[in-house]
Amino acid sequence: MLIGLHKLKNNLVLAPMSGITDQPFRKLCRRLGAGMTISEMVTSKSSLFESRKTKLRTEVSGEMEPRVIQIAGADPAMMAEAAKFNVDRDAQIIDINMGCPAKKVCKVMAGSALLKDEILVSKILESVVEAVSVPVTLKIRTGWDTNHRNALNIAKIALESGIQALTVHGRTRACGFKGIVEHETAGEIKSRYNILVIANGDISTPEIANKIIKEYGVDGIMIGRAAQGNPWIFREVDHYLKTGERLMPPNLKEIRDVVITHINQIHKFYGEKQGVRIARKHISWYGQKKYINSSYKPINQMNSANMQISALNNLFDFEKRFAA
Repeated sequence: MLIGLHKLKNNLVLAPMSGITDQPFRKLCRRLGAGMTISEMVTSKSSLFESRKTKLRTEVSGEMEPRVIQIAGADPAMMAEAAKFNVDRDAQIIDINMGCPAKKVCKVMAGSALLKDEILVSKILESVVEAVSVPVTLKIRTGWDTNHRNALNIAKIALESGIQALTVHGRTRACGFKGIVEHETAGEIKSRYNILVIANGDISTPEIANKIIKEYGVDGIMIGRAAQGNPWIFREVDHYLKTGERLMPPNLKEIRDVVITHINQIHKFYGEKQGVRIARKHISWYGQKKYINSSYKPINQMNSANMQISALNNLFDFEKRFAA
């Protein structure tokens, strides 16, 4: 899959997820098979560009190419400024968020709320594309509610504005993450317009990914929540798409290496106090996906990095003895 001059190693993308797809997780998913990852959504308010939160979210140094930063906002000039700022911080692709259904985002008419105003959508896309020399991509939903599905109109605007890839989450803004996802809209966009289309929403197994690509003819797949606690999903999907066969799951040694390295990187990236808190949710997700057993729960009560890592090592030592 080619976005601008960037040729991806495959057509699998890690979805941008606030509070989840930080640099440690992006690097891990790239190492385990994702062809591209996208930063957490960052604000277009220039007053917040130098805040610790924004700096951490836009930190892409040392990441595999292409380095992608997602921006959000409702003002065309501010969005253009944010795009230029992040390109100066080494972003190689700018992704625009018009898919987030969160109330705090939509109440300021950003994210998926923008789908209500097609004229404003056009102004934002044109402003950002004109402001930077790197490729600009867009993420949307199928509309703002089930009675107002305008993704086809938005896709046409995107194409005319110079957007180089379009990700379509198969729900409306009003649906949030509830109800059955549909990928017919993504398929229809692909059949009508000459633009890269990436399908997103409830893609949790290699078989589902394969079916969507074959049935709807989309160019790529974006995986979000299914990667939480299971970064191996990218290589599993990639293997299945290439061979039609399931890949063997990771062995205990690899699980141990991946989990402990990931948690160590979180501690290093955020510092001990914040890192320990953030690590807890990732440890829980690894547990929920059965990569570590239920005895992990006390680890999430620990308040030091050394205690977390020591407890995880002990947990894997127990797993090894049990397996033997």
